[in-house]
Amino acid sequence: MHKVVAGFACLAFTLAFITSRGQGSWERITVPTAASLYSVCFTDSVYGWAVGDSGTILHTTDGGNAWALQPCPVTGEIMTVFFLNRNLGWASAFNFTVPPFGTVLLRTTNGGDDWTATPYPQENIFINCILFFDSLTGWMGGMPHALVKTTDGGDTWNQATIDTSIFAFFPVLNITFYDTLTGFACGGMFDIAGVIWRTTNGGDIWYAIDASQAPADEVHALHIIDPQHVIGAGGDPDYGYGVGMIRSSDGGLNWAYEDIGIQGIAFDIDFRTATEAWAPLGPRRKLIWSPDSGETWNEIATPDSVSVLEITFPDSLHGYAVGHDGAVLKYHPPVPPFVPPFPGKQSGDYALNVSPNPGSSLFFITCRVPDTEVITVKLHSLSGTEVARIAEMKVFPGVHQFPFRVEAVPPGIYLVSLSAGGHLKTTRRIIIRTCTPG
Repeated sequence: MHKVVAGFACLAFTLAFITSRGQGSWERITVPTAASLYSVCFTDSVYGWAVGDSGTILHTTDGGNAWALQPCPVTGEIMTVFFLNRNLGWASAFNFTVPPFGTVLLRTTNGGDDWTATPYPQENIFINCILFFDSLTGWMGGMPHALVKTTDGGDTWNQATIDTSIFAFFPVLNITFYDTLTGFACGGMFDIAGVIWRTTNGGDIWYAIDASQAPADEVHALHIIDPQHVIGAGGDPDYGYGVGMIRSSDGGLNWAYEDIGIQGIAFDIDFRTATEAWAPLGPRRKLIWSPDSGETWNEIATPDSVSVLEITFPDSLHGYAVGHDGAVLKYHPPVPPFVPPFPGKQSGDYALNVSPNPGSSLFFITCRVPDTEVITVKLHSLSGTEVARIAEMKVFPGVHQFPFRVEAVPPGIYLVSLSAGGHLKTTRRIIIRTCTPG
């Protein structure tokens, strides 16, 4: 997710403006590679990485406008990348050329300026996805089957305990957690079955979907809307079935699969806002989007008809996607970001807003800053005690938005503060209501 090459400081090209229902537009960005890209990760709206064929690692430090190649110690396909912060990241590369065959794990502690490569200790295991909670605790999934955990930053990995149902030991394609206890993984095998695993005890044991509810093909990605509502993306290309979404409304105990009536396979899914979802259709050269949490879907063409495989939204104003032949896309909101009036005392050109307010679970904190500087956004009690740190990062002049999901915060009246350069600039009152179960 970072490092700029001077020759690519201004990147432009091929705007695909979509006006239907105001869902925004996607722009193709020129990058210094034609290698296919399989995974993209942003730590915030500024710093991002993308990985792919032939040991390709791309990095941006300016919100995806300019990308530079980073040195890489491997030449195989890099299938996934995950960064915990701007310095600490992991990736996995496939080795099919020199025995022992399997996965080479990559790790960096300086934002990708340097990567170390370590063979995964078990042969013929190919890691597809990586997720870390913190610098020590992380998960990986792979094929022909792997659902493994580390508690030492990736030095050692241990296979998770999984139930013995018929689909329990299929390939794992994606792992996501709502909190440190509640998590889901998904995968499966083409033309055999899709699988979803669930844990509610931090991964001590995982339970696979009931065979009667499993779709016919892999589930490629999941998004946890809240602890009860989860949606997964996939599809069945045979006999014209096309894109399918699988849903649970009871915390993953039961699942319902739906063909949404659009040809293709959804290779990923992510939400731009609490209700607006996006998914790429790969070789179909389409994106689909939903304004209502996946209840209805709309289909649009990609810029330059590129094939997109993975999509991510670090916040509601910024989105990125990658795919075949060096495809990198950047999202533009449907209208220029609007900063509503900011009542109350403000310092200079600094401004702060909270929406919705009152609210119960997910808030969006919007701030405006006049200069490039390090900002800190915090939640305080009325007595001034810090309750949560919402954001702390270097930002450029302009408007920035941060999602804030309330967890273990009692209902009541609180203050959100914006500091810059170590000095308090402004505060805003926020009312947190009791969360009503979905």
